Amino acid sequence: MHTSHTGHLFHLFGSKIVLPAFLLALAVTGLQAQYSGGGNYNYLDFNQKPYYFGITLAINNSSYKPFRSAGFLESDSITRVESATGPGFNLGIITNLKIGEHFDFRFMPTLSFAERNITYDRRGRQATFTQRRVESVLVETPFHLRYKSAPYRDMRLFVVAGVKYAFDVASDSRARNSENLVRIAPTDFSLEYGAGIQFYLPYFIFSPEIKFSHGIGNVLLYNRSLQESTVLEKLLSRGFTLSFHFEG
Repeated sequence: MHTSHTGHLFHLFGSKIVLPAFLLALAVTGLQAQYSGGGNYNYLDFNQKPYYFGITLAINNSSYKPFRSAGFLESDSITRVESATGPGFNLGIITNLKIGEHFDFRFMPTLSFAERNITYDRRGRQATFTQRRVESVLVETPFHLRYKSAPYRDMRLFVVAGVKYAFDVASDSRARNSENLVRIAPTDFSLEYGAGIQFYLPYFIFSPEIKFSHGIGNVLLYNRSLQESTVLEKLLSRGFTLSFHFEG
């Protein structure tokens, strides 16, 4: 039941949330580009705060990196295993603590709607394939360290890196009807890194950011009685996120 429900949520709310954020990003960027002053006036106001809060809106693309097992070579029916990316969106809260002039510690609890697909090609008289679609509602807790460049005309470039723990509240790993499906663990740990730019506006800081995520733990729950599972040694999560941060 949760699969269709999650997909419905994305189609219902995704465009309504992400599209306005994207249009706002373009508008803010355009206004900032028209700024002709030589000082960092807005930056000076925000720089006096030791910490601040905000919200983040994002779109994501998620997938798995499959590793084949020895059972794949022995399989007489499955000829290929691949993963395809799926769309999603994120809603989160930002807590930012300054560490000196150029570093920040950031904690961003996030609710993430994600979709990932595993595709199997099968041998036979007619080529066929099956697909395992995994739609997730993830509670994520990223901890990031951010390095910011020196400000220039109320703008700063930055790079960010850290770790993330995620728990899938919509996981079917314990459901009875998942016995005939490849099961995915509800928890995951990832390393994250990315970059972006800050625009210091009169009332808030606007920061578009791109980020990559690499899972470091095997999320495959092995099932020796299921061929789709035995041809895999492990699955690692992968993700790309385009975020729009509004802080102040």
